[in-house]
Amino acid sequence: MAGTFSFVPFLGYIESVSDVTDKNENLLKAVARVAPILIPASLFDQIKHLIPTNADYYILLDNQHQENDDDPIKYLDNGALKIVTNNVQLISQVAPDRLVLQINQSTATLLADPVVLAGISGVLLETSSFAFNLLKSYRSALNLAPPPGTRPKDLFILSSLRDEDPNSVLQQPASLKLMSKTVQGTSVIPAKLLSLDIGNHTSPQATDDGRLSVTTLFTSALRSDREDGLFPTIPVSLSSVPSTLGLVYSSAASIANTIISGNAVYYSRSRNGLWRKGETSGAMQMVDRIRVDCDADALEFGVIETGPNGDRDGFCHVPDQTSCFGSPSGLVELEATLKSRFKDAPKGSYTARLFSEPKLLQAKIMEEAAELCEAKSKEDVAAEMADLIYFALAKCVASGVGLREVGKVLDQRSLKVTRRKGDAKGVWKDKLGLDASQAKGVDGGPPASSSAQAVTAPVPAPVVEEKKKDDTIRCQTFDLATVSPTERSTLLKRPIQSSSDISALVTPIINTVKTQGDAGLRSLVHKFDRCVPAADPSFPLVLQAPFSPELMVLDPAVKAAIDQAYHNIRVFHQAQMDREKTPLLVETMPGVVCSRFARPIERVGVYVPGGTAILPSTALMLAVPAQVVKSSLITLATPPRPDGTISPEIVYIASITGVNSIVRAGGAQAVAALAYGTETVPKVDKIFGPGNQFVTAAKMAVSMDSGSGTAIDMPAGPSEVLVIADKTCRPSFVASDLLAQAEHGVDSQVVLLTVGLDSPTIDLIEKEINSQALALPRVDIIRESIAKSLIVKCKDIGEAMDFSNSYAPEHLILHTENAAGLLDKVQNAGSVFVGPYSPESCGDYASGTNHTLPTYGYARQYSGVSTLSFLKHITSQELTLPGLRVLGPVVETLARAEGLDGHKMAVTVRLTELGRQ
Repeated sequence: MAGTFSFVPFLGYIESVSDVTDKNENLLKAVARVAPILIPASLFDQIKHLIPTNADYYILLDNQHQENDDDPIKYLDNGALKIVTNNVQLISQVAPDRLVLQINQSTATLLADPVVLAGISGVLLETSSFAFNLLKSYRSALNLAPPPGTRPKDLFILSSLRDEDPNSVLQQPASLKLMSKTVQGTSVIPAKLLSLDIGNHTSPQATDDGRLSVTTLFTSALRSDREDGLFPTIPVSLSSVPSTLGLVYSSAASIANTIISGNAVYYSRSRNGLWRKGETSGAMQMVDRIRVDCDADALEFGVIETGPNGDRDGFCHVPDQTSCFGSPSGLVELEATLKSRFKDAPKGSYTARLFSEPKLLQAKIMEEAAELCEAKSKEDVAAEMADLIYFALAKCVASGVGLREVGKVLDQRSLKVTRRKGDAKGVWKDKLGLDASQAKGVDGGPPASSSAQAVTAPVPAPVVEEKKKDDTIRCQTFDLATVSPTERSTLLKRPIQSSSDISALVTPIINTVKTQGDAGLRSLVHKFDRCVPAADPSFPLVLQAPFSPELMVLDPAVKAAIDQAYHNIRVFHQAQMDREKTPLLVETMPGVVCSRFARPIERVGVYVPGGTAILPSTALMLAVPAQVVKSSLITLATPPRPDGTISPEIVYIASITGVNSIVRAGGAQAVAALAYGTETVPKVDKIFGPGNQFVTAAKMAVSMDSGSGTAIDMPAGPSEVLVIADKTCRPSFVASDLLAQAEHGVDSQVVLLTVGLDSPTIDLIEKEINSQALALPRVDIIRESIAKSLIVKCKDIGEAMDFSNSYAPEHLILHTENAAGLLDKVQNAGSVFVGPYSPESCGDYASGTNHTLPTYGYARQYSGVSTLSFLKHITSQELTLPGLRVLGPVVETLARAEGLDGHKMAVTVRLTELGRQ
């Protein structure tokens, strides 16, 4: 369904209620004349009465929108042209031409799925880069989908930096214009960055107030093939059934004036200037829409005549001729005739009686409807239908309803997805002798998923069947015996976004907190954590201990489980601390004693992710060792829920582990607040905790900034597991261990190395993965992460261990014979789970070891978090007089060799003084 506009020059994006205030009324009307409008679902109910009535609009199912199975259908039924969503599950519920998939560079792999491509009309890409090759790759992916002769899929492009760097949006349309023939991209422009300035007509550059002209965005997308640069323009009357009025010409300036004023302005070739329709005659035209043809070189103005005689004012200079192509006929002429007779029919005439006697008109409509039902031949059906239309249209005219209003209702109904029941009403059911089954129409409500795609034709017939056929949740499978060294290296890589792309997104967030303090943090919590109360300056971003009991009300079973896990984790980490209590003392030579002793890092920040799951276990893993070493300040940061509250499990853990304060913030903004401090968030000396790629990038960034003076535990990103399984494994155990990590997030990766397993056993494992996954509530996440995961066949345990050590997994699980004997072969891993009865979940929650472990292959260089991570070690040395006499000459010789005479002097002075004694 293309909607009003086959050619979309840009997409206006309403991001807040302030975009639809009275002062923006004319701006939105101008946008609606030339382009669709994108509206977040979370705002729709608040602002729908402010949207221009002639607007085509798309609904964005944004993160603040509380999803409901019926919601997408509701929006489509209420008039939304398309739904924009990142939820691929809607592909089975919404017709392809009504669905746009929202993606970013990390979810772009969805376009490799032919089922996804067949189920959408296009994508909305959020990106920080408008590089030609990047955007061309998306266009190429979309071009793989449409069969020959079908409409190309839309590529809408929105700057992900629109708030941090509005200039990136202002540059976007110009970039897309240069590559429009190749990329065929459509800019998505926030309404706050649009203006009604006339602009320069040819290049969508920012105006003096730093915004983009709506008129220039439109006219710069046009391509005239005429030497005079004009555009052939066809005015079409929308006062009745749409009908062509003539052929005129438009210039970029006349188009701009039309868009802004809403009144038709053309270009007069005879006068070489603007022709403001009706300026002298009064026969003005209100422009409802401006459409562009498929080659972008001709226009159609949809107009409503607003002169004193309405649509009878005409357009042609020939008297009594409303259209340059001759007088209208058919329904248009019939409506005009009836309107004229309604005004002027002689009193007492049959026509006058039709308009003044409702029962007579009702009788004629029912009579003609009955005769139409009884008609058999084509000629009779046509004749009776014409009679019925005459009297039905007379009813409309008498009621002040025109064909324009009827057409609007039909257009609205064409957008509906929900089917009307269509049951025969009682009086007609009884009159025609219909039984209950014969009188029944169809069940109302949204169509089943299998028929949802049949609502609007054309629909790719195989889509639903392909989805069922390819719906198995399955890893990619490889055999090391057949892969090249280059391919093996590729298998070792994680499916992550490039660090440069992530850094470009994270840096502005860090700078906002660094320079604006609490105000900057508050704005980011409201935006990225979707915390509604954070917009209120009185809402506290930091909770101070002791924490209110009502914030940590728990189910007794959950509280008991937390208490047991706390005990085990504390015991293991306290044992590590006990080994540090006694300083290390070594006499390296007579009279020279060296020592090493531990001290707690005084101010620590622990980050507990939120995202798609709350992780109280991470709060335990990080706060317990901080408590064990007796850090003087423990600050916990975690994303708040939309209502501003924190998970009671996390608050309870903070209470029992001695946390001093809880910062209600997540993501890169929380990391920045811990690293630099704000008015209410204390600065820390070291940050601990896992997170997604953005949290990891932020941690790396602040640790490399000498101005922050902040260390980090390790680069800990998306979760991962590598399982080695031989013929002794149990397929159900192996599958469950893989799924335990796959459910963390779509960016998680799991790897299974098989040793000597035959194909039937591998098939059993894959069947277990699929069946167990389908029974889990986070199956949608698992489906995405498993698709990026691997099964790798190895010839023997040696090859498997070599691959594992090269991969350096966060978690390594050994489902093998003599699993404990393989520990000596483990060189790189965060934590190892030995044997069939050691599920990774136990380490995640309660065995006692720490689950904050290095990912991305950093297990080659880093250890997991432990008590030692919260300590710093200080060394000391003490020399006796005899010791200095022996060691001093050695130091003098080495200092002289390095040319550091000051170092030598520090020893020589002492030895000289001793020589005098």
